[in-house]
Amino acid sequence: MKKLFLSAAIVLGSLTSFASTTQAPNTIVKTISIEDEYTEIKLEELPAAITEALKKAYPEAVITKAYKNEKAQYKLDVTVGDKVGNLFANADGTWIKQ
Repeated sequence: MKKLFLSAAIVLGSLTSFASTTQAPNTIVKTISIEDEYTEIKLEELPAAITEALKKAYPEAVITKAYKNEKAQYKLDVTVGDKVGNLFANADGTWIKQ
């Protein structure tokens, strides 16, 4: 009889599952946005090549602000009619996609 109880206890004990806690790994996702630092410059400091390229591409465009970064790239805040937008150009007047 002892063997019956002992074997029943072993069988029941092996069928039970032990609660175990597993910690989920801390997953940290960092999004790094690398953006060139542009500093505002006077409109008179814009290279003539950029103003000429703007006149050719957008004759009605008006430059409201201009910015320059360390790579000698220029960011222009431009208004055309009631639309406002940004354009990017190199010092030689070549447009840059950003």
